[in-house]
This record gives sequence, structure tokens and C-alpha cells, in this order.
Amino acid sequence: MTAPRTRTPHRRGPAEQVRRLHAQARRAWDRPLTAYYLILGGSLLITLLGLVMVFSASQIQALRYDLPATYYFRKQLVAAALGTVLLLIASRMPVKLLRAFSYPVLAVSVFLLVLVQVPGIGVEVNGSTNWIRVGGPFLLQPSEFGKLALVLWGADLLARKGDKRLLEQWKHLLVPLVPGALVMLALIMLGGDMGTVVILTAILFGLLWLAGAPTRLFASVLAAAAAAGALLIATSPHRMSRLACLGATDPGPSDQCWQALHGIYALASGGWFGSGLGASMEKWGELPEPHTDFIFAITGEELGLAGTLSVLGLFAALGYAGIRVAGRTEDPFVRYAAGGVTTWIMTQVVINIGAVLGLLPIAGVPLPLFSYGGSALLPTMFAIGLLIAFARSDPAARAALAMRQPAVRKKLAGVRRKTMRRRVKRRPSGER
Repeated sequence: MTAPRTRTPHRRGPAEQVRRLHAQARRAWDRPLTAYYLILGGSLLITLLGLVMVFSASQIQALRYDLPATYYFRKQLVAAALGTVLLLIASRMPVKLLRAFSYPVLAVSVFLLVLVQVPGIGVEVNGSTNWIRVGGPFLLQPSEFGKLALVLWGADLLARKGDKRLLEQWKHLLVPLVPGALVMLALIMLGGDMGTVVILTAILFGLLWLAGAPTRLFASVLAAAAAAGALLIATSPHRMSRLACLGATDPGPSDQCWQALHGIYALASGGWFGSGLGASMEKWGELPEPHTDFIFAITGEELGLAGTLSVLGLFAALGYAGIRVAGRTEDPFVRYAAGGVTTWIMTQVVINIGAVLGLLPIAGVPLPLFSYGGSALLPTMFAIGLLIAFARSDPAARAALAMRQPAVRKKLAGVRRKTMRRRVKRRPSGER
């Protein structure tokens, strides 16, 4: 008699394994809470890593001004703590309250932008008069809060007109959104901050795109904005010099490309895994603004390609989650607000990192959640809180969270019971 044949397990080929992994990844991405966890986890990781890099990149800068080595880090830590409070508040605000809150935010932002231009009140920093001193060493940049104001006001305005079916008429689509945005842009340009103007313009175009602006109208407004930007650059020698530094291989006359060149040096010297945290050479006076606009260059020098790709991956996940929230909601206000916030953050990321890589002119724009600066961090963390609230408001996500709460409570109760049993076992027999 012959022994019965035993079946050998079927081995999956590489192609089948790839398809299986792709299917598993797709199921994970399609889960209701994916966007919620990406926004929450990604933003917190970016903020924490930013605190670490601010601590590393700002020590030499602080010592140069006879300040404690942890001066900038402590200020950023306080701003991050306040920003976390704002994030929690925003994540719990009802949509109705948020829409009512948009108009006071707009009014206060415009008032502060006007106040900046009053002689004796506005403070000039790095050639731009867009700051107000609020006490001691603390400065406030109203244009950063103007981004949040434009997102909230524009989203509420477009949602109200959409409910009345007025967005099909181009006059209602553009007025008063475009004139209101132009007033804010003009006030910021009076201070010379073109980087923030570009971001506000991107937010405006993002809102118009989400509102379904016709291609012809969208293209004409975009062409007008491009012509105005080209005129502003051509009439400013400072901006022309920054444009001339694209792809520069030497500092140029009067070292006008010094910052751009040394940013590339910092990235190039980092290698795969960097020189080590705190071991940057460029922050020793060679690279200007190492803890603000060019903190990504110091990250590349100290953490290498692995560190910079990690930062880019976190921002990509945050951007994907924001687009997903805007695309899946049925509430027009949530769609416009989520799209506006995502456009704001992603545009700022592209401008900052593009300048560090030498692909875009240096615009003086910080890396969101990462660079030093409380005025930029506070409204950005409030905006992240909005995205978290919008992600939680999705019906499927709300149901998934409701189902997980009892499970979490059971686990916590089980952990408590095990802890109590261990304590009882450890007690001497006479104490029982």
C-alpha cells in the first residue's frame, strides 16, 4: 500500500503577496477613523519633533544675543501648550458656534492689520512691518491670524450663498469674498510680507475651486493674480535678488544668496542619517534663521535624509487626511473650511521646503507646526483642531468612536482589576 499524499501548503507568489498587502492597506485607508487618527497623530508628531529641532537649532542663536540657551525653546514650549488648549477647544466647538465665531475673528484680524500700519505700533522684523509688540519680548503677527479668519469667513459666506443657490452667478461667487480678501492682502503688502500674501491668495483660490468656480473665471482671476505678483516682484530689488538666487552656486554680489546656499550645504552634509542631534555646523552663525524659516535645513543636517523624509511623510499624511475630510462631508461649510485649512498648510509647507531646497525664492514663511514662532503656531493648531472636529463629525466616524468607547472602558476596568489583584498579593498576610 502506498502512503497517502500530504498536501503541501500553497505558497503565494510575490505578485499575490503585493496584491494582498495592497488590499489590506486599502481597507485600512477606507476605515472611518483613518482621517481622524492621521490628523491627530500626524500633527502631534510634527509639533513634538519641531520642539526637539527648535531646541537644537536655536541654542547658538540665543547665546549670540546673550540669552539663555533654552530661551527660544521655552517660548515655543509655552506656545505649544497654549496651542494644544486651542486645539482641544476647536475640536469640541459645534459647527454653528464656529460659523458665528468667524465674523468676530475677521473683524479683529482686520483691525490688527490696520493697527500694524500705525506709526509707533507696528514693529519691523527682517524688513517686514507686520508685527505688534504685546509686552516685553513677545511679538504678535496679525497676518497669521488673518489666514484663519479668511478660511472661516470665506467658508461661512460660500456656504450661506450655496444654501440660497447663488453660487451659480459669478457676481455672488466673487463678491464680497474677493474684495474682502483683497483688503487683507493690501494691508499685509503694506508691511512688505509677500510670503503671507501668496498663502492667503492660495486660500482664496482654494475656496473658489471648492465652490465650483467656472474654469474660465478661475483662469482669469489666476492670470490677474499672477500679473500682480510679477509686477510686485519686478518693482522690488529685494524680491528680484531673492528670485536671482534660484539654483545659485555661489553667494553672489554682496552675499545676497548666502542663506540659500548655506541651506543647501546643510542638507548636503547630512547624508542618510545626519550628523546627530545637536551636531549641526551651519547653525554656528553660517545659516541665518536656523530655527525659523530654515529649520528644515538643520533637520536635514542633523537627522539626514531619513529625518527629512519622515517630516515630509507626516505632512503628506496630514494633507491627505484634510482632503479626505473635505471630500467626504455633506456639510458645505465643513467642506470649504477643511479645504481652506488644508490648502493653507500644504501651500505653506511647499513654499518653505521649496525655498530650503533652492527650488523657490525665499519668502520668509515658517514651516507649519515645526518652525519657531508662537504667532504662527497658535492659529495653525486651532486650524488643526477644526480638522479634528470635522473628522469626528462624519457619521461613520462618530459611530466608530461610539462603539470603541465601551471597549476602551472594559480594557481600563480590566487593567484596574489586575492592578488591585497584584497589590493584594503583595501585601503581607497580617495586613489582610
